[in-house]
Amino acid sequence: MTAAMYLPTFYVHQKFAMTTNRYRLVAANPDGSEGQLMGFAEQKRLAFKEQVTFYADETKTRPVFGFKARAVMDLNSGYDIFDETGNQLGFFRKDFGKSLLRSTFHIEGPGYVGSGQERSQAVAIIRRFTDIPFLPIHFDFADAAGGPLLSVERQASVRDRYTVRVPNPEVDFRVAAAVAVGLDALMQR
Repeated sequence: MTAAMYLPTFYVHQKFAMTTNRYRLVAANPDGSEGQLMGFAEQKRLAFKEQVTFYADETKTRPVFGFKARAVMDLNSGYDIFDETGNQLGFFRKDFGKSLLRSTFHIEGPGYVGSGQERSQAVAIIRRFTDIPFLPIHFDFADAAGGPLLSVERQASVRDRYTVRVPNPEVDFRVAAAVAVGLDALMQR
């Protein structure tokens, strides 16, 4: 079954501001160039209860989806992903026990359950002991049978830019985008 809003490849651009992180979601054209703006979000730093709303564009006049923490200050509670009318699209959470040496997340959506972790154990360990801002960070998510759900790859650059690939058509673009932004926000990038 194909998700209501499926997009096989897109980019996430993160811009740093003093009190917020700003994210632009851009569709990838078949040739790999950047295409249509798919959304814009801002995440307030040090928020008491994490919530990110995605808008149709940078004017922030039309909310189109978002994610919100289930609990305040509960590191294992997770995040519900909602469409613009409040219907749940999916869920993700960080597995703090497994994330001590390699960040690990769990993801759920209609018809699939899976998990993902940093691709490189070496980069994961280096990230924990240094503050090198341009290390490439790659996450691969797979379903319970090992089938690929999505991957999030941060390019080695000063500004955060992620390529998100979604080979599984059951994974809604909004779920993949929420997970990609959540990875950046939860790792405090």
